[in-house]
Amino acid sequence: MSRIGRLPIVLPSGVKVRLQERVVSVEGPKGTESHALPPRIDVEISNNTLHVKRADDERQTRSLHGLTRKLLANCVTGVSQGFTRTLEIVGVGYRAEAKGDAIQFNLGYSHPILFPLPKGVGVKIDKQTVVTIDGKNRQQLGEIAAQIRSLRPPEPYKGKGIKYAEEKLRRKAGKAAGAGSK
Repeated sequence: MSRIGRLPIVLPSGVKVRLQERVVSVEGPKGTESHALPPRIDVEISNNTLHVKRADDERQTRSLHGLTRKLLANCVTGVSQGFTRTLEIVGVGYRAEAKGDAIQFNLGYSHPILFPLPKGVGVKIDKQTVVTIDGKNRQQLGEIAAQIRSLRPPEPYKGKGIKYAEEKLRRKAGKAAGAGSK
């Protein structure tokens, strides 16, 4: 039995779950999320918990068991609390500014970059160098954070660029480090 798949999903107060035609809809204070169940995976709703069950012990069914449970748990967390991702901008003159439903970045290029945000994703910018994005869909939030980071990935010598707040960069020594060995 899957260690992740067998864990129950506890529903917080204010979250409602409906199962219609193999689609689980989760509704909460932050909105609605839905997830289609794969074949041979079922969901039982009892009291304030969800239980994900599998029909057999085939390899693919076992792999989808834990995945489905985690995706449903992300839906429940997303509509009740939401998710956040924080990015830091490092570099002289590098900054971000909120412009309506988009973010304008100045990242050392000859032009500013306007990054549009999809519906349902919010942004908060502190000190022009800390960008916090939030939303109810964890996958969408991760993709947006990766796209923003790819605008100017951190370089290994000075660390300039956009990085995740929890990311540890491996720094390299420059040419000067090798010049003293002669």
